[in-house]
Amino acid sequence: MKLRWHAGLAVLAFLIWSSLGPGQADKKTPFTPHDVAKLRLVTSAEISPDGKLVAYVLAVPRNIPKEKDGTSWTELHVVDAKGVSRPYLTGQVNVGNVAWTPDGKSLSFLTKRDGDTRRALYVMPVDGGEARKVLEHTADISSYTWAPDGKRVGFLSTRAESKEAKKLQDQGFSQEIYEEDWHPTEVWITGIDSMGLNLNSKDKPRRLELEGSASELHWSPAGKQLAVALAPTPGIDDHIMFRKVRIVDVETGKVTVQLDNPGKLGSIAWSPDGKSIAIVAAEDENDPREGRLWVASASGGKWRDLVPDYKAHINNIAWRDASTIAYLADEGVQSTLAEVQADGSKKKTLIPTEGPILTSLSLSDDGRAAAFVGDSPEHPGEVFLRGPDDTKARRLTNSNPWLSEREFAPQEVVTYKAKDGLDIQGILVRPLYEKKGGGYPLVLTVHGGPEAHVANGWVTAYHSLGQLGAARGFAVFYPNYRGSTGRGVAFSKMGQEDAAGKEFDDLVDGIDHLAKTGLVDKAKAGITGGSYGGYASAWGATYYSERFAASVMFVGLSDLVSMTGTSDIPYEMFLVHNRRWLWQDYDYFLKRSPVYHLKKAKTPLLILHGKADPRVHPSQSLELYRQLKVMGKTPVRLVMYQGEGHGNRRAASRYDYNLRLLQWMEHYLQGPGGKPPKYELDYGFKE
Repeated sequence: MKLRWHAGLAVLAFLIWSSLGPGQADKKTPFTPHDVAKLRLVTSAEISPDGKLVAYVLAVPRNIPKEKDGTSWTELHVVDAKGVSRPYLTGQVNVGNVAWTPDGKSLSFLTKRDGDTRRALYVMPVDGGEARKVLEHTADISSYTWAPDGKRVGFLSTRAESKEAKKLQDQGFSQEIYEEDWHPTEVWITGIDSMGLNLNSKDKPRRLELEGSASELHWSPAGKQLAVALAPTPGIDDHIMFRKVRIVDVETGKVTVQLDNPGKLGSIAWSPDGKSIAIVAAEDENDPREGRLWVASASGGKWRDLVPDYKAHINNIAWRDASTIAYLADEGVQSTLAEVQADGSKKKTLIPTEGPILTSLSLSDDGRAAAFVGDSPEHPGEVFLRGPDDTKARRLTNSNPWLSEREFAPQEVVTYKAKDGLDIQGILVRPLYEKKGGGYPLVLTVHGGPEAHVANGWVTAYHSLGQLGAARGFAVFYPNYRGSTGRGVAFSKMGQEDAAGKEFDDLVDGIDHLAKTGLVDKAKAGITGGSYGGYASAWGATYYSERFAASVMFVGLSDLVSMTGTSDIPYEMFLVHNRRWLWQDYDYFLKRSPVYHLKKAKTPLLILHGKADPRVHPSQSLELYRQLKVMGKTPVRLVMYQGEGHGNRRAASRYDYNLRLLQWMEHYLQGPGGKPPKYELDYGFKE
């Protein structure tokens, strides 16, 4: 049975445009769910050593139903400074961890090609030629890095299951010893040159016997040491909260220097002279997000915060020379590129905040050219370049040229006062074809974390209505409530020890502000979000039910009591969120739970969750659904996604989610309301 695309409700606007006459076809058309499903995104950008080329990975969604369902394909492309792009590996491929060999003549990457049983390392000449597999391990290679001399590779992998363990599994002994029988990620060294030749084919990769589980490794400029990020165990909680920097001698495999960063760990970078280490890390163990720039001697010593009073969050760093560090930072809802001396002096802005939202940084060897992944209100992730003589970042790629045929609603930054006088920022997408009189329905979209924020860039995705919502007549608002990032450590700590308190009060204050402007009808407000945003959506459907006419909750929290015992991040919840354990203050967790406020619930609630979610257990959604269903006072629906975790990754799951989110909001904010809409969806396919 073959499926093909046809005129379904999901693509109605698209097909109306297609049927227009020649004189009308130039008219721009609104966004549709089909558009959201086909968006291509640049996910990484690596500049060549000489700064003339940028290799990038392009995520291409599966074309449902023409292709088998799955995660997006990831292609390899190269673009020059003039914006001329050349495909290297495209189609049904999954390429990751792209890097330039030190001599700049080849590209290396990880993939699993036809016939491969494990993720392996490939090398491909830039000037043409086939990709060659140069390294395969006994288990998947998760990441790697070239030694500066181009003659060795350090890589991360786990050890393969023993023959005895495999035999027992085949006999039916498939039990899991929870948080005990996992395998740490280990550091390995092998001799492969930049042409992909094994210099000593008789030698097997050598494992460095380090204590803990590794997640990053960086060669020193001299190639004699490695800076390794090590966590006590492979557990995600240890990875998030307790990774530390260790300097390792490559020859002996021994740790020579222990650099204990103060909290969460982000980027790591050696200075070109090998004397210093720079990192992005948290201010302390209670800081919700890594965002400070620290420097220490590579031979040991204390960390120094180079920008201690910076009310922003740094997310990426690279040394321009032995004394200057470039960094990307989120300032409010914008981003900037700046530099500072290694002693903390002479801070200088290189790219001002009025440009695109830049999210990754790659420098040429001389530090003069920089490549980024960036986005804007009218373009999702693309490659940007700042050349030696540029004062701004220039967009080099256009991965979705059809966007020029779409009508975009205005997007703007909104600042309002919370009840206690605190300034709160947010991003507002106004209704497309807005008319005088206002009174539009509102979709309040709450980000997760809460240590995250929504920037003034691209905001439309499968879980976020953005331009799609605006095209359907909604105002869509993204509030960066207290506890969000982008405004420094103090602001990001404001939500601690007050779950669902003032942080969620900020949300309804935002509705009141927009209602006062006349844009929205506060009686037609919906709320949605995932993870912590799902928690907000559940809170909005219970505690704040009188304020919301619809709610869509995704992988959200409903019962903080059971959440403390089922999540895989107990220490993060303790150290940077609640700052207390369940046994220390049971009442706190109970009363901050949406299920505690069920008697207030009258908001129609759509609940969606991945059945394999390890972060927020699916039982969080099931608990809230079951209680509301039994009470029978308000419409409720639960949708579980097989094989999905903390967020949907497959094309079909994403498309289904997008349609259900839109359907629920239209039904209760614009339509008849009452009983839930039909659960069967018209995906726009026919036999």
